[in-house]
Amino acid sequence: MASLRILGVIQARLGSTRLPRKVLREIAGAPMIAHVYRRARQSPLLSDLLVATDSDEVVETCRDLGIPAIMTSADHPSGTDRVWEISRSRAADVYVNIQGDEPLISPAPIPGLVDPFLRRPGTQVTTLKVRATSEETANPNVVKVVTTENGMALYFSRHPIPYDRDRRRDVAHWKHLGLYAYTREALEVFHRVAPSPLEQAERLEQLRFLEHGIPVTVVETAEPTIGVDTEEDLRAAEARLRAARR
Repeated sequence: MASLRILGVIQARLGSTRLPRKVLREIAGAPMIAHVYRRARQSPLLSDLLVATDSDEVVETCRDLGIPAIMTSADHPSGTDRVWEISRSRAADVYVNIQGDEPLISPAPIPGLVDPFLRRPGTQVTTLKVRATSEETANPNVVKVVTTENGMALYFSRHPIPYDRDRRRDVAHWKHLGLYAYTREALEVFHRVAPSPLEQAERLEQLRFLEHGIPVTVVETAEPTIGVDTEEDLRAAEARLRAARR
């Protein structure tokens, strides 16, 4: 692993529809972004780690906390585009995209994201999956993924895929986790081409890679990520963080 320079990029866009300013909301005595940074920093695989944001306020907060942060364009339509901008000025072999609204993130899944770049020459994009519950399978806010037998993504969807036509009830469904790793070349292609039809239909940016012929390696993990999108999520995350300190 040490032969690769791996840059972790924490997405910290200030605007949020369901929970305004969530990356700066206080949880257990610290802004959410601080918890994400501290937990991601525990991964020994990351050569470096920084916050990418579109907000001066986030940059100032990070500076006060000793967290490296870079101001990026507010016009980026996706987090992947924001990582692309970082890749223009910060050289790395692999860029790991970490969501800034996951204060309970564990460093444990990061090796799964990085390992394919070492084992499979030509790997361009990796991401993660975990077994979905029946409730998650039916929820359109939870993205599902289907793969080949050797772990290459066939499709991502908000719809329950595969469809259990015969109601066997033993069909496995997999939840896609929003952690990614990319090469700089894959980021360049993503940013250069226009949003694709399937991407626009599902509102899933990862489909752009598949529609333009860039393979996505999907690695199974046992650790689901937990995002904060609502006030209820915020309270639940705070309770878990406080309990972990006891």
